[in-house]
Amino acid sequence: MAATTTIEVPHLGGITVGYALSGVYDAKKPTCVLINSMCTTVALYKDQFASKALTSAVNLLAIEPLGHGATKSKTEHFTYWDTAVMALQVMDKIGIDKAFALGTSQGGWMVARMALLAPDRISGLILLGTSMDYESADSRSKGCWDPKTLLAPFYEKWSVPTPDFLVDDVWCGMVGSLGFGTGATPEVIQFWTDTLKSIYTGDEGRKKLKMALACLLERDGLLLRVRDITCPVYWLHGTADVPFGTTIPAEQIKLFTSSKEATLSFVEGGGHYLNATNPKEVEAALLQMVNKYT
Repeated sequence: MAATTTIEVPHLGGITVGYALSGVYDAKKPTCVLINSMCTTVALYKDQFASKALTSAVNLLAIEPLGHGATKSKTEHFTYWDTAVMALQVMDKIGIDKAFALGTSQGGWMVARMALLAPDRISGLILLGTSMDYESADSRSKGCWDPKTLLAPFYEKWSVPTPDFLVDDVWCGMVGSLGFGTGATPEVIQFWTDTLKSIYTGDEGRKKLKMALACLLERDGLLLRVRDITCPVYWLHGTADVPFGTTIPAEQIKLFTSSKEATLSFVEGGGHYLNATNPKEVEAALLQMVNKYT
């Protein structure tokens, strides 16, 4: 479900941000910000929050992006850059000066933006099942999906005021099947269907979902910018990642030319939401980075 705790930050005239923190914040431990994938919530990181090995070593701070979960803004329009600023302001509010940042799918686009906006505050990036490009023709020619063709009809449908709006089962099913792959059990699909229907309801829910989709369909690429990211980057990618395949990550990791370390690891059989389909591999990579760069 959506986050049950919120915090107020000033960006965009005021945002109520849904978040989850692994226990009481401990300033003596390093912190890792976690940003979830499209239409999921902090619940995507349940395996990470349940890991004693991880939470004993690191403060986990999961933040729901604009258009997601319990996060609400006063303005209807926003971009991934706004979520990056918002997340940095959440760090400010909690009293976190520096943090590692992990992003799943679209979360990867947001944490990369955090590293560009505040290079002195992001100690390292863990990128999971993502791409640094927009949904370009070049990406599609290399095995990436075509969301504009697939998802534009939803955007058109959601552009009409609908007081009794409730996100449909088709959309909910795609969130589960594209993200979890073979791990999309009936129980997983039902959990995320219930979660989405509790968030994207009524006309405010319609507008929230519409703008989350607009961000995905119209986002800007970062291929010319990632050379300016100086922190270490560990990119983990499942071999069964449906939206982004395996060609793009191998090309794009080479663009992090200023990073202290930039590595790509393919996880055999891993799905798109890699922290959910392969939590052990993700935990190992995060702990490796934290131990090396703290």
